Amino acid sequence: MRVPRKHIEQLETENGPTGRQDGADGPAVVKLGTWLDNARKRAAKLPQQRRTDLDQLGMRW
Repeated sequence: MRVPRKHIEQLETENGPTGRQDGADGPAVVKLGTWLDNARKRAAKLPQQRRTDLDQLGMRW
């Protein structure tokens, strides 16, 4: 999980909503790098189960 802070993922879905907050069609944009950076900064506030799940995914704290 070494993702640059500015990294963005665009997720396409075949069926169902895209997950976009504005309800528009098209790919959902996920600011993955920002999310990971924020999770690292707030690690002490995360529930233990969330930390365990992230550890199992290979989170680099």
